[in-house]
Formats: sequence, structure tokens, C-alpha cells
Amino acid sequence: MQAGLGHLRLSPQSFWAMTPRELAAALGLSSRMAQAPSRQTLDALMRAFPDR
Repeated sequence: MQAGLGHLRLSPQSFWAMTPRELAAALGLSSRMAQAPSRQTLDALMRAFPDR
């Protein structure tokens, strides 16, 4: 709340209407978010933990 209301100076109505993804983008955090696993990593996970 401090980041949205204080740092970004959003109104309470605007702050509570935002999604977490929108808030992260407004704060410039979206580029630091985790990347999707590579196909090789995904294949290895699927072999290690198959759906049954």
C-alpha cells in the first residue's frame, strides 16, 4: 500500500482497482519477474514429475 499510495501517489480507488501485475508494472518490477523455464527445463520437470 505504501508503494501504491505513497510512491506512485495513486488514489485509494485507483490503487484497489489495480491487479498485482499492473502494480508491478507501474513500479517497474515487471522486468525483474521470473522468466518462464526453458523447454529443456520443462521437459526435465515433466519427466521427473509426470502426471498420472
